[in-house]
Amino acid sequence: MMRHFLLILFLSFSLSFHVVQTAEAIESIPFSETSQDAYKRISPKLIREMKNLDATLGDPVFIRVFKEEKQLEVWLRRGLTYIFFKSYSICHHSGDIGPKIREGDKQSPEGFYSVSSKQLNPNSSYHLSFNLGFPNKYDRSYKRTGSLLMIHGRCSSVGCFAMSDFRMDEIYTIVESAIISGQHQVPIHIFPFKMTRANMAAHQDSKWVDFWKNLKEGYDYFEGHHSPPVVTVQNKRYHFKTINIHLFGGTLPPPVPRLQYVSMKRKFEIQEIIASLPVPEKRQRLLLAKAKKPTPSVPALLGLGD
Repeated sequence: MMRHFLLILFLSFSLSFHVVQTAEAIESIPFSETSQDAYKRISPKLIREMKNLDATLGDPVFIRVFKEEKQLEVWLRRGLTYIFFKSYSICHHSGDIGPKIREGDKQSPEGFYSVSSKQLNPNSSYHLSFNLGFPNKYDRSYKRTGSLLMIHGRCSSVGCFAMSDFRMDEIYTIVESAIISGQHQVPIHIFPFKMTRANMAAHQDSKWVDFWKNLKEGYDYFEGHHSPPVVTVQNKRYHFKTINIHLFGGTLPPPVPRLQYVSMKRKFEIQEIIASLPVPEKRQRLLLAKAKKPTPSVPALLGLGD
């Protein structure tokens, strides 16, 4: 009994702590009339569509971009893995397949990037946008240069990935909601094409084939696990690894408590559903009774990050 009481006390304290942490995070999110209008218009539709997948707006998100196919994929985390949500057509990107090398080459990047709250731009001249974070550590190791490379609206681009405004409304709302709900970094993996054996064989004579083989390691990891790997850079190469979570007896991140928006206002009042936590129903009821305030926090409940 004492052990159960201490566990409940610990979880309750964690919930209260992350209410404060989340309030601070929401205050740091940049807003504009454009982003707020997009959320009000788009969120009811997204919530309905996600409900069909047993997911909800605010769940952790993962994005893949395929240049040759002109597709942007959105995946949502459900439990230990990610499920496919939707594919959006890329309206325009400049250049050819292959990485961006230098400022002004009109190429869009390829590689492994991520988006945090600081990279959101609701006041973009291109409707709505977020910065990809180019150059990353890998790019810098090759002295590649470039700046302000975005995913944005307005269907016009030099080095960016331009979406139609109505598609960007959805993508921005999904990414923004995930960040508000506690996902500190949204991974964005950008590939020249879908890295199947057939496509790799078709491009085997390209000067970028060795670079693409390295990208394919990360592509294959997600295809096999449906969970993006932790990406590091060592000796001018991308390396991929899992997070070892002994508590859950596996190598993938633990499940995230479900989040459900109970208000369509920008206040983002969030109600936590504990059903995903690996604890008995009786203990869930006790936990809910102890937690006086809801929290959009996440694995940090157990000392883990997204």
